Amino acid sequence: MQRPILTGRSILIVEDEPLIVMDISRAFEHTGAELTTTNTLRHAMIIVEYDGLAGAILDHALPDGDSSFLYARLKERGIPFIIYSGYRKGELEGPLRNIPYLEKPANPAILVEMMLSLLKSPEISI
Repeated sequence: MQRPILTGRSILIVEDEPLIVMDISRAFEHTGAELTTTNTLRHAMIIVEYDGLAGAILDHALPDGDSSFLYARLKERGIPFIIYSGYRKGELEGPLRNIPYLEKPANPAILVEMMLSLLKSPEISI
């Protein structure tokens, strides 16, 4: 039997809508990924400082601000991430336009495929 594709990989989900978190979690259910969820930037900024985070899925606008500082910190740490937002891609500022992006609403299974693609990138060791 083949082992789940993301076994032991830690994925952070930063999202303030509980139903969206539930949908994303279900999509990752059979991948073996270890999911950590939060609905605030404050908590997310603490989580990204811990070693072992493989990737992240981030809403752009949260109750305590937009995720710009979080994007910068993830880039500094070399942690791949996807923006999953109701904002249109063109509404995001400057360098954020080059970050993997999926506009809400979308099938959460697409997020799994996008994350797999990011983690298989030559710059990222699996």
